[in-house]
Amino acid sequence: MYHYTECGLQNVWLENGYEIEKTPYGKAVAIQDVAGLHRLIGREIARRPRLTGAELRFLRKELDLSQRGLAGLLGTSEQNVSLWERRGKVPRGSARLLKILYLERLEGNVKVREIIDNFVEQDEHTPADTLRLKVRRGIEWKAAA
Repeated sequence: MYHYTECGLQNVWLENGYEIEKTPYGKAVAIQDVAGLHRLIGREIARRPRLTGAELRFLRKELDLSQRGLAGLLGTSEQNVSLWERRGKVPRGSARLLKILYLERLEGNVKVREIIDNFVEQDEHTPADTLRLKVRRGIEWKAAA
């Protein structure tokens, strides 16, 4: 078995799907279908009840997000994301949302991400203490633009 630490996780062992080759510089490992392997690792991580810091980092990187980008989606600070990755104490709600975002991307459905992006944009442009409402056609309440 091969201990696959190149993904940033210490608990991944491959039974097959790799070859060890000799090179002039020493041994080299060739992994078959790295992208498929990472999708499977991510799917298995998303099924776990809790996330470690390393698993959070793995999913974040698979989503091509910086710590700042993930923080924006989760509604927290970049420092919190960094702390979670280093110490491994990921809040359950943030972990759930990250796993949903990862599985959504894996399945090719972007509705959750679009909704979150809309929330982030609204947070940046709408005063938090103001609700603007109006009656439309005298019968139906609507949010004012």
